Amino acid sequence: MVPGRDLLETLKFLAPGTPLREGLENIVRARTGALIVVADYERIKELVDGGISIEAEMTPALLYELAKMDGAIILSKDGKTIRHANAQLLPDPHIPSTETGIRHRTAERVAKQTGDLAIAISQRRNVITLYKDGWKYALEDIAFMVTKANQAIQTLEKYKAVLDQSLTNLTILEFDDLVSLSDVVSSLQRIIMVLRVKSEIEKYISELGVEGRLVRMQLQELVADVDDEGVLITRDYAVEEPKHPDSLFQQILEESSDEPLNPAGVTRALGYSASLSALDLSVTPRGYRILRKIPRLPMAVIENLVAEFGSLQRVLAADADRLDEVEGIGEVRAAAIVNGLRRLREYVALDR
Repeated sequence: MVPGRDLLETLKFLAPGTPLREGLENIVRARTGALIVVADYERIKELVDGGISIEAEMTPALLYELAKMDGAIILSKDGKTIRHANAQLLPDPHIPSTETGIRHRTAERVAKQTGDLAIAISQRRNVITLYKDGWKYALEDIAFMVTKANQAIQTLEKYKAVLDQSLTNLTILEFDDLVSLSDVVSSLQRIIMVLRVKSEIEKYISELGVEGRLVRMQLQELVADVDDEGVLITRDYAVEEPKHPDSLFQQILEESSDEPLNPAGVTRALGYSASLSALDLSVTPRGYRILRKIPRLPMAVIENLVAEFGSLQRVLAADADRLDEVEGIGEVRAAAIVNGLRRLREYVALDR
């Protein structure tokens, strides 16, 4: 099972800087091992045998002291209250488990049976392992995670540079009305690759907590507008203009999750044939992406322009007086659109 968003939320819940993570790190350093379940006690109490009812505020020091006992520790769903300690957990023994140690096998079965978070800390290996529903995840050492995150940022910078050049080339072709479906697919594939690296870095940031602030800032700067570019390209080139372009772009991401460089999934989602010959088709953008680059031009006005003219080439051919006739565009805005498109064309021509 792929944990996805649920894993990110769990990693944030246990990130460095949180009291719970501090308590887990104390247990790791003491080499005592532990089994901790974060759950609604009323729902899990049928699996609990014996132990001590605590009902105390969770603090790192108290969690560490209670971990010295052999039994499991039950925390409230929000992790702020210790409900029970030194408990023996009795999950269904028929639930399959791939673990060999008693503590980890119990944690996996409890997680599968209840859907709640179970945390097993190995006494010998000093590893914190998370179980929830059907997935398992071992927390990495913080210093190691910082190194991996920085390496991922460097990879993202390279992918982003390639994407920027691909988008510039697409803009040049759009102005010249020379776009083929292959150019569109190539740009979307570059966007997909960047977003996949972004997703990986987000996982690192969630796991790093307060230690990942600099990585988060770098990530935000690098990919601030990548999602928007993908949605606008999708809106420009789908065979039928989508009512929900965000959803269609998400479909493209999902279709390309296994093979991001296979064009078939992208072309199918856009409404074209999945054959290789379809990539040679000449296509014309509606104009959303280019018009979005004009400063202070609201999306509602862009939609009016596309509805009126139907394609970017017709917008480019219109003079200020013709643009002025469109709803929401006055004389000043019409001149701004003409000048904005001219400056953008000059800028990408220099980039060529």
